[in-house]
Amino acid sequence: MKILILNGPNLNLLGTREPEQYGHTSLADVEALCRATATPLGLEVHFVQSNHEGELIDQIHAYGLLCQQGKAVGAVFNPGAFTHTSVALHDAIKGTGLPVIETHISNVFAREAFRHHSYVSPVAVGVMAGLGIQGYALAIQALAHRASHKVGA
Repeated sequence: MKILILNGPNLNLLGTREPEQYGHTSLADVEALCRATATPLGLEVHFVQSNHEGELIDQIHAYGLLCQQGKAVGAVFNPGAFTHTSVALHDAIKGTGLPVIETHISNVFAREAFRHHSYVSPVAVGVMAGLGIQGYALAIQALAHRASHKVGA
């Protein structure tokens, strides 16, 4: 079984961008954590970061199909700033039925008011925010549990 770990714009700058907000952990560290969490659960990680909305949508489409075929459990998705702006990502998730756990390293509700609205949350099966990179590991565990118990099926 596969799991998609999808990261949006500027997450390639983790470790150097606003370390007071995001810490000093790099995206490579996040990937290593995801693989270390997923492998014992029998999940094969596909890790993607893109600064381009269309690439994120293409990944959602592909993994929506894999989930329909019973080959994937879903996606852990940190949409970055697209969280607050992208109806297209909302529509892609909704249209494919991809089980997504929206994940944010920082607590978006403790930040600027414009970050308090998400276009992804209404179509996500869950949301992780403010738990640092550990939120990725928890989201992977939740999707694995959900798939093994056929939650929402």
